[in-house]
Amino acid sequence: MIKMYGIKNCDTIKKAQKFLDLHGVKFEFIDFRQNPIDKSTLQNFINVLGWDKIINKRSTTYRNLTDGEKKNITLALTLKNPTLIKRPVLVLDSEIRVGFSEKLYSDLI
Repeated sequence: MIKMYGIKNCDTIKKAQKFLDLHGVKFEFIDFRQNPIDKSTLQNFINVLGWDKIINKRSTTYRNLTDGEKKNITLALTLKNPTLIKRPVLVLDSEIRVGFSEKLYSDLI
């Protein structure tokens, strides 16, 4: 089963969900705000992709961080502010993808 992590009011999440629904791809949506991501799941994302691909540097949350926090993103900071995580995070059996584009999702249909 595919898992999609994000927040429900995110435009990119809505586009990704619409694409998957349109093509009959089943997935489970996990909203960071309703079901906070746990430390081991976030650590797995980081281990696989690295901080650069996980942190959304264009987010309002990121822009509101202090310069010190921006230079030292931690698990605790990210768990406290899950909107720092780029969206969507798509977890397949052995793969993790971040972001949405039809090209990125084309092999799922």
